[in-house]
Amino acid sequence: MRLVQITIPSGKRETLLSTLDDDGIDYVVADETSAREFSGIAYIPLPTNAVEPVLESLRDAGLDDDSFTVVLDANTVVSRRFEQLEEEYSEEEDEDRIARDELVAAASDLSPPIRTYVIMTIVSALVATAGLLLNSAAVVVGSMVIAPFVGPAMATSVGTIVNDDEMFLRGVRLQILGLVLAIAAAFAFAFVVRQIHLVPPLEDVTSITEIRERVAPDFLSLVIAIGAGVAGIVSLTTGVSAALVGVMIAVALIPPAATVGIGLAWGQPLVSLTSGVLVLVNVLSINFSALVVLRYKGYRPEHWFWKEDAKRDTVKRGATLAIAIAVLSIFLVGVTYDSFQTATTEEQIRADVDESIEAFDSNHNLQRLDVQIVYPSSVPFQEPDHVIVRVGIEPGESATGLASSISDRLEETTGRPVEVEVQYLDTERVGTEPQTET
Repeated sequence: MRLVQITIPSGKRETLLSTLDDDGIDYVVADETSAREFSGIAYIPLPTNAVEPVLESLRDAGLDDDSFTVVLDANTVVSRRFEQLEEEYSEEEDEDRIARDELVAAASDLSPPIRTYVIMTIVSALVATAGLLLNSAAVVVGSMVIAPFVGPAMATSVGTIVNDDEMFLRGVRLQILGLVLAIAAAFAFAFVVRQIHLVPPLEDVTSITEIRERVAPDFLSLVIAIGAGVAGIVSLTTGVSAALVGVMIAVALIPPAATVGIGLAWGQPLVSLTSGVLVLVNVLSINFSALVVLRYKGYRPEHWFWKEDAKRDTVKRGATLAIAIAVLSIFLVGVTYDSFQTATTEEQIRADVDESIEAFDSNHNLQRLDVQIVYPSSVPFQEPDHVIVRVGIEPGESATGLASSISDRLEETTGRPVEVEVQYLDTERVGTEPQTET
């Protein structure tokens, strides 16, 4: 619930108070003597979702922009008429929906001053880069907690819906600035780390699990980003703290942006390209989903003559985001299909290895222990170039020629030569006769 305080302009006191009476709304009026243009201050307790329609009614009755309007949280209101009003508005579909003015104020508060935003972005990018290189999930999560990206993302969508171009442009600029700073900071830090050997020498950074997870974005990445945008705007429109949602939005942006910088520092453009696509898909999806939810919840500009402009901008910007996401999603679909193909190929390779061992094993009592399929790197669209087969063999036995047999069969399956390495391990088996109960 909310406590709304408004200054009543001189000459409009009776009209405004009559409007409140007609709507069955309790209020208290205190006379105002500090200025001639205001005759009093009205204190109005309201359910959360009643604030916007009541303010709209008061504006239609003559409450102008020169009047002060303050909306405060109210913990408890004891009033029979308020209970009736609360019951009336509880029948609305979205009873937790905050007023447009509160929404704009909340979105503005989420965007920190530029100095703070720059510092927090750089720090979060450095922490994320360290966490990725150390392969520490805990450190990567810590970098998400301090990332300040939720404010600009929400401000961009809110600015579009309420036709506030200044808020929209500020949100766009801060998002672009934040991503550029994050990538640049990650690159600079990773470059220094590599040059002074703070981490063990790495030929391929995708050998690190935390980095490998960010270089093969599939279609599920789109679901995560859309979910982050929806959660962010829902928390904002219901007045719930957006701190935890900010972590989810940072999940979609900070680690992939840091991976882009690491790829550049290690001279692996494919790593930067794939993780860069993930960053773009995520930031566009977050903005698009937030815009759609705001439109669905019915938020509109303050003045009726701005509504057409806001609707046009919403459609135009939403369509632009949707087209960009659709184009980038082609890559995600390709990665998803590549993952399916890779799994199918690996399954066939293992089947071929088993068949080769079975055909080769006449007197050697061989047992396939493990098959390791090696790729040039962990970026998508790679073909296996090396297969390591570990085979168990009884002590004193020997076998040769199995690698050639497996290689020939794999070449038929993959259509290209594949290097095969067979490792023989002495294996002693002890059998137990099965016991049958009678």
